[in-house]
Amino acid sequence: MAMSLGPLLLVFVLGSVATPPTLALDDPRYTKFLTQHYDAKPKGRDDRYCENMMRRRSLTSPCKDVNTFVHGNKNNIKAICGKNGSPYGENFRISESPFQVTTCRHTGGSPRPPCRYRASSGYRRIVIACENGLPVHLDESVISQ
Repeated sequence: MAMSLGPLLLVFVLGSVATPPTLALDDPRYTKFLTQHYDAKPKGRDDRYCENMMRRRSLTSPCKDVNTFVHGNKNNIKAICGKNGSPYGENFRISESPFQVTTCRHTGGSPRPPCRYRASSGYRRIVIACENGLPVHLDESVISQ
């Protein structure tokens, strides 16, 4: 009987090691966060960048007023939910170090497409809400250097 448990135990251990990254991909709030706010390697970071990204990410029906794209490594962003972030307010965490960001602001006019955006880029500490160790919301109202 002990001989037959060996392979089963091996499958269980390997399965538990491989599961966490898969669960992160299945988390709908984390996936939405990535869609709305993550762009690893931006091209441009100007007004055209904002207009293209907002359209590609389906943030233009209606035109979203403000949206920030965080550039860099996904693992560094996730780490804000742990050791690389500090509590901020009641339910948020602020990054220990600044991230490269591009903020897109709707320039006004109609809330219907075509949407026009003004880009501003720089580095700043970001404030996020976390759930199950994953970022699920970026607080656009906090701009911390």
